[in-house]
Amino acid sequence: MIRIGVIGYGYWGPNLARNFAECPSTALVAIADPSGARREAAARRFPGARVVESAEALLAAPDIDAVAIATPVATHAPLALAALRAGKHVLVEKPLASSVADAEAIVTEAARRGLTLMVDHTFVYTPAVRKIRQLVEDGELGDIYYYDSVRINLGLFQHDVNVLWDLAVHDLSIMDYVLGRSPVSVSATGMSHVPGKPEDVAYLTMFFEGTLLGHVHASWLAPVKVRRTLIGGSRRMVVFDDLEASEKVKVYDRGISVDTSPENLYQVLVGYRSGDMSAPHLPVAEALQTEIAHFAECIETGATPLTDGAAGLRVVRLLEAAATSLAARGASASTEPVLR
Repeated sequence: MIRIGVIGYGYWGPNLARNFAECPSTALVAIADPSGARREAAARRFPGARVVESAEALLAAPDIDAVAIATPVATHAPLALAALRAGKHVLVEKPLASSVADAEAIVTEAARRGLTLMVDHTFVYTPAVRKIRQLVEDGELGDIYYYDSVRINLGLFQHDVNVLWDLAVHDLSIMDYVLGRSPVSVSATGMSHVPGKPEDVAYLTMFFEGTLLGHVHASWLAPVKVRRTLIGGSRRMVVFDDLEASEKVKVYDRGISVDTSPENLYQVLVGYRSGDMSAPHLPVAEALQTEIAHFAECIETGATPLTDGAAGLRVVRLLEAAATSLAARGASASTEPVLR
């Protein structure tokens, strides 16, 4: 039984606490939050767990094996490093850190101490995303041409990070897992429409080696909520709509064929294919529940988490490059190659 402490009981902390309390492999031992009102709420919801004010008190507790960090992004690095130095395994809410340097420091510290480090890229643990990964790995889509995602809604405006760090981080983690490839450069544009606040609308284009192209549109300033991803391949194409109650993943046998045979040297012929659509069966499972069980299993067996520190670092690297491009009004920003 892995004994867990949760740091932060704001937006996401209650979800983590609930799943740790319900997971057969973990026991929720303590919750830390500086807010009195949140501590009261935590105590009512989880009477069997200690509720403390400071993260330091939680980290010093000898009866805690691992911690989950669900606090503002700027605090991820100091808390994660402190937890690792205290000998605790760590699960960090996305994104791993607010800079590449901080993310690298966390990854290095976890490796040096032989502790499990996992990033809360929740969508990677959904049946829909896992199915898409399988389709890509099995070659069902053929050569991947593009990854195009839209994640927009009205609010919730953040004060410490822009919309890419808040919303697009989900799409970047999905893309990283599904494609298994990292972009070589990015171009980002965006704008803030609230004085003193970070960008609330942004467009991120990612360039890979070869002809693969990635794009993410994120916004807190849209009249409707959209969570839709299109992946285009040479054989088939996929639409992933997370707001669909059923048939979240649809596979289309549609696309083009290009005839570049020698006899057509001076005229490339494009043919169009319009076949059937299929919606694969997906098991019903809460992603966070799956993720928590995986975290416990990795601690017990020493296995590498699906969303380990390296995956978190790759996403932070993209976000930092996007921030550089945003500041330069869309100028291309290189992303250092990451060994997978």
